[in-house]
Amino acid sequence: MIYKFKSQAAADVIMLQSNGEQMLTIIGKEPSAQGIITVAQIPAAIAALESAIVLHEEVEARRRANPGLQIEVEGDSIMLRQRAAPFIDLLRTSAQVGKDVVWGV
Repeated sequence: MIYKFKSQAAADVIMLQSNGEQMLTIIGKEPSAQGIITVAQIPAAIAALESAIVLHEEVEARRRANPGLQIEVEGDSIMLRQRAAPFIDLLRTSAQVGKDVVWGV
């Protein structure tokens, strides 16, 4: 399955299932075939993504500083900051013009 996040404010953001589900989980949404992030929910969603990015980067920095340390990091070698950037941009743009973000509709 592919997640296609849409808003009337900006271009679509398309993610593979695992990445889309990761974003939804971070922002507190149940991964599902369709859903909505309302304008009112967008600030909290952005804050949750930014917090997750900081945490992910701290874990990565510890792992690099201690090569023998075994820290399990979810996902692949793409940093969460890079993967989440287009989604965060979509959320910010949508909030600025007062439009919801939807997927699967």
